[in-house]
Amino acid sequence: MHLGNARTALFNALLARRSGGNFLLRIEDTDAARSKPEHALLLQEDLRWLGLQWTGEPLQQSQRAAIYDEHLHRLHSRGLAYPCFCSQGELALARAAQIAAGRPPRYSGKCRNLSDADRAARLAAGEPASMRFAVPLQGAVDFVDLVHGPRHFTHAEIGDFVLRRADGSAAFFFSNAIDDALSGVTQLLRGDDHLSNTPRQLLILKALGLPAPQYGHLAMLTGPSGAPLSKRDGATSIRTLRDEGLLPLALVNHLFRLGHSSARHELLSLDEMAAAFEIEHLQRSPAQFEHAQLLVWQKEAVHRLNVDEALRWLGSRVPQTLPGEQGQAFIAAVLPNIVRPDDVTIWVEVTFGGDPQLDDEAAAVVSAA
Repeated sequence: MHLGNARTALFNALLARRSGGNFLLRIEDTDAARSKPEHALLLQEDLRWLGLQWTGEPLQQSQRAAIYDEHLHRLHSRGLAYPCFCSQGELALARAAQIAAGRPPRYSGKCRNLSDADRAARLAAGEPASMRFAVPLQGAVDFVDLVHGPRHFTHAEIGDFVLRRADGSAAFFFSNAIDDALSGVTQLLRGDDHLSNTPRQLLILKALGLPAPQYGHLAMLTGPSGAPLSKRDGATSIRTLRDEGLLPLALVNHLFRLGHSSARHELLSLDEMAAAFEIEHLQRSPAQFEHAQLLVWQKEAVHRLNVDEALRWLGSRVPQTLPGEQGQAFIAAVLPNIVRPDDVTIWVEVTFGGDPQLDDEAAAVVSAA
């Protein structure tokens, strides 16, 4: 899990906690080539480390193929979905030609107008085919985004999109729309790179007569250069930050203030964040992640640790045989000087390492003093 994913999860969890709702976890693993069971387990571990606990069992899309097929059949039987035999190479060439001509890339509708007989013959011959949604030729999709306000997309802008890939797996637009409706999702926050997906999903839900949630799209995270956050800007994965000794309370406090304004400027618990979280305070412009600011929150979180918490955090870096009072005194003395666990090493050496080794010149200075 990377910082952008973690912030999205945090904001959804805070929204659910504030409104007395449920925070749901969905494992989007319909793309078998990119999805591994161990990835899902690591993601859940990262969420728990951040303190974000979901309601019920995670919904795993790879186990719901029959549900997606059922709803796809409903669309197909009503003439709202059709097989597309265009290869990836054909689609890439068409896309490049449209871009070169200064037009937005949209599916041409080449397979939409095939006759039933032609479609049946090609399917009977075993020709691979995806399934596309037949977007109405006229009209538009209007909705109010929780962050960006009123949005308007004409059907011509959208174009016929894939519901099921040629390998039989459900596409993102389709599976997520179905799962939102069947899971009873009423509000969701996601990255604004998904803003153009929303009209597609609203079309699907309307065609199936299913309820649609309210969508909110979060501005992206950027690095110090203003470009989208990348590994060049430092440790961007939750796992890496954990390994560095960052405390979860520090990280969620920093993420809470990236793209969300608040009058609360002190270190907050998750419950306090939920009480202070306002959709109206989500910003439309990109938010800049600064590692230096994260370390400011880290210092605050470290100072809040009690002795037992600090000893667990520092682990084997601190002698485990320290007497109780001596250990407490040592922790109280060094915590104000520590940001990461490794910072305690020098203080352990100074305090418990015996007399320092001095060269002749340094020894002479000490002796003279």
